Amino acid sequence: MDTPGITALSGMVGSVLGVLATVAMSWITQKTRNQHELRREEIHKRQTLYGEFIGECARLLVDAFQHTLENFETLLPAYALLNRIRLCASQEVLAAAEDIVGRIMDQYFSVNRSVQELRELAHSAESDPLKAFGEACRAEFKTLGEHNLRRAPISDRTPTLP
Repeated sequence: MDTPGITALSGMVGSVLGVLATVAMSWITQKTRNQHELRREEIHKRQTLYGEFIGECARLLVDAFQHTLENFETLLPAYALLNRIRLCASQEVLAAAEDIVGRIMDQYFSVNRSVQELRELAHSAESDPLKAFGEACRAEFKTLGEHNLRRAPISDRTPTLP
């Protein structure tokens, strides 16, 4: 082959390789961004679900302290949320959620508490029965968030000062 032919062939091969590298990098970047967005959506979905569960259980706990269970349908929303949690939560979050529902059920079948007893309970060590669930959720979100940072493109990371 003559020199101009080799030069032209080298230019074409270089151009093709440049285009292929650009396409490959674009594909990898888009795939990484899609994974990052899906993880963010999953975190948001879980935050909403866990928030609904906390709200419902808090309402039921207060009701259980003052009433006996007269209608099992009262517990239906909590069990529905518990089973939605079962679909996506870590084992720690699920165990804490099951514990809360069990405590609510136990409280409905125990003696109702007076206002004075509720006041004393509020100042005791067991004053927040939802605390273990909240801490398990926070640990799960931290794990999911760390996973997000490890897999996020460098351009998506916010620099932090030491």
